[in-house]
Amino acid sequence: MAANIAPAATAGHAGGLASVVYVAGHTRFFSYGLADQAEKRPITPDSLFNIASLRKVFEAALVALGTLRGELRLDDPVSKYVGELRGDYIRRVTIGELAAHTSGLLLPTDHPPWPNASYSLVEFIDMLNVWTPHAGEEAGKQRIYSHAGYVLLQLALERRYGLPIDQLIQSRILRPLNMNSTLLPERRPDRRAIMSPALMQRVVQGYSDNGMPIGPRGNQQGYFEFPGTGQMFTSARDLAIFLAACLGDGAADPQLREALQMTQREMFRVSEQFGQAMAWETIDVDGVSIVDKPGGLNNATAYMGLVPGRKVGVVLLANRGEFPHEIARYRVLPALSRL
Repeated sequence: MAANIAPAATAGHAGGLASVVYVAGHTRFFSYGLADQAEKRPITPDSLFNIASLRKVFEAALVALGTLRGELRLDDPVSKYVGELRGDYIRRVTIGELAAHTSGLLLPTDHPPWPNASYSLVEFIDMLNVWTPHAGEEAGKQRIYSHAGYVLLQLALERRYGLPIDQLIQSRILRPLNMNSTLLPERRPDRRAIMSPALMQRVVQGYSDNGMPIGPRGNQQGYFEFPGTGQMFTSARDLAIFLAACLGDGAADPQLREALQMTQREMFRVSEQFGQAMAWETIDVDGVSIVDKPGGLNNATAYMGLVPGRKVGVVLLANRGEFPHEIARYRVLPALSRL
């Protein structure tokens, strides 16, 4: 682990890395570099990082848990829960297609050139209602990664349960797992996360891939101006708990453990090597079956990878953009699987 990760984490860069390695019931933490260059504050397993799109695995877990409890179905059209959806295409898209990135949605907020505008809930719904796919594409027939699809999935979950997404994640996943340092805060007008001073002291400063500070500590980015659309913050110590639960270990109750494993099952075959599960991606690397999920912004990188068949997992949390998380997928996880 150290031989692969340490050079990328520390080579002349202002930021650093918090990482977790889990092998057959044993957890180890590795921390490199600085949470804040100006303060010379070191990164620790309790430093709080913006995990960007790694948040999606938590919403996928809510979908799986709801399915197991009979509260919703993967083939439910999302319009069943978000009644404002009336467009010919979007009203047929299902919960399962959103969760597996097979809805076909690809809005301006999903790809460069990134829009300068932000969108209210009404404007977001209006975009969805007029959406038409490219020729030959249809819901459930292709994998197109969509941030907007998960924003819509968030809305569907909130409407189904009558609760904000942060309360759903807290009550159904974080609290049962005793993940006490994971939160989905709202944003201030300056786009800084709203959290207590004690928690903010643990938040890392974000840096670009060339080491320049981007935003204040607790910086949140996004294109949607309605509640619940910000980023999740968590620590390596908390994600170690989640990692163990995803591998069937730890204190998760049986139904939550089953839901976490359900999210990892491939739902769409992308190519000979790659597949798509609920939020998670699946990949075969030299005969090792890996389930993983990267996430990133211009000032943050997050990665979680599992080898369920070997009870092996890795977490990488970096306070810089473009950290080479592929090291874990192609080097670290295969090597750990051969121990």
